[in-house]
Amino acid sequence: MYGFIADAIAILHLVFVIFVVLGVLAVIRWPRFAWLHIPAVLWAAYVETTGSSCPLTPWETKYRELAGEPAYSGDFVGNYILPMLYPDGLTREVQIGLGLAVLAGNGLVYWFLARRRQSMPRGDCAAVGRRPQA
Repeated sequence: MYGFIADAIAILHLVFVIFVVLGVLAVIRWPRFAWLHIPAVLWAAYVETTGSSCPLTPWETKYRELAGEPAYSGDFVGNYILPMLYPDGLTREVQIGLGLAVLAGNGLVYWFLARRRQSMPRGDCAAVGRRPQA
């Protein structure tokens, strides 16, 4: 059971990372989704740039240990994501770069969406994913 919980936490962690990176695509279609996505991006950037640990990491480690599985040290990104991208491991500089890239990439899309919305005629609700008022 503990191994299942640890795996579920790891999957949740991966879904969060994917949401941070790609969630802005949902915001393009549903602008109100930004209220969930922006805090997630800010949290992820904070964790990456400060070297902090996400609260999910110690929980997963704890349940892996309770299951008798080997626990890992470090953070989720360094142990699961970066080995796929950078097999040699995670350096502090790469971690900071990832945090800044998340901020810059998402910030650029949000800036584009804000400019597009400002340039729209007042009654053009369909272009921003809203239904016209009756």
